[in-house]
Amino acid sequence: MKKPSSLLLCSFFLFLVLLPLSVLADGGGGDSCASADECRNKDKALRLKIAALVSILVCSTIGVLLPLAGKFVPALRPEQDGFFAVKAFAAGVILATGFIHVLPDAFENLTSSCLSEHPWQEFPFAGFIAMASALGTLMVDAFATGYYNKLELSKAAPVAEGDEEARRSSALQMHVHTHATHGHAHGPGALPALASSGDLIRHRVISQVLELGIVVHSVIIGISLGASESPCTIKPLVAALSFHQFFEGMGLGGCIVQAKFKSKATAIMALFFSLTTPVGIAIGIGISSTYNENSPTALIVEGVFNSASSGILIYMALVDLLAADFMAPKMLNSGKLQLLANVSLLLGAGLMSLLAKWA
Repeated sequence: MKKPSSLLLCSFFLFLVLLPLSVLADGGGGDSCASADECRNKDKALRLKIAALVSILVCSTIGVLLPLAGKFVPALRPEQDGFFAVKAFAAGVILATGFIHVLPDAFENLTSSCLSEHPWQEFPFAGFIAMASALGTLMVDAFATGYYNKLELSKAAPVAEGDEEARRSSALQMHVHTHATHGHAHGPGALPALASSGDLIRHRVISQVLELGIVVHSVIIGISLGASESPCTIKPLVAALSFHQFFEGMGLGGCIVQAKFKSKATAIMALFFSLTTPVGIAIGIGISSTYNENSPTALIVEGVFNSASSGILIYMALVDLLAADFMAPKMLNSGKLQLLANVSLLLGAGLMSLLAKWA
């Protein structure tokens, strides 16, 4: 776990290279599905796209850094009630993003009349890919957490081959005879440390998987916006996407705080999130002269990635963010905190759902 974002960086940059190339390789699609928009103004659209790039970059950065301000704002520290409320709000935002923004776009892409009837009109590929993505996220989540837990356990208490039974017996004795092993390096004091290490690993896996799900759909949004030459389409997206990225950044920032990465890794993950949509916009501007959002290849690529992203986001919001916090003893033992978290959750999901009117 020394380089928590290396896998994300490699996969993301590979994705950035392949997506535009695959879309351009299609040749623009047929005439019947060519982009037609009466509100086309290349110069005005370019000015709006640059404004969108700057606005989204600033909002994304502020959003992801806000939860990290817990060092200076005590109310935002993970052990405080305020942090639970902020995280519940952000989880609602991420859940609404998956259900209301990303998944409907995926269905629209993969059921477009510009695609052949066989097989795209005969099977709900968007829902199937989203389901497969959610199940795949569960498997990765479980395998990664189990692997790193075993790795940490082996570092904390190395066991020679054939001594597993002796280790188990020793562990049992540590539970029973705590007075006799109080000062031992692997005594009862190590057990809470191992549990704490397991929680830390869990939060690190969650933050990385969540970032992967967010950046996949963020770069698609950026490319679509950057490739558009219609001010009528871009204008309402500027404010809507700025809020969109701000709220998502809050959710990701909360997970990064709990993961307790080192300063360098935290900065890389925050920067990585902040740059995804602006980089997507820049790519979209670069390919705008040849990009056709209604070409079969563009529709399929965007639809598949949107479907996969929605599955990841829905799983992460429900399982790793909401279920983990709402079933925590601190939440269950405090009616006031439960009310605060539920209101925050509904507010986050509601506001993000409302933004679907414009984006």
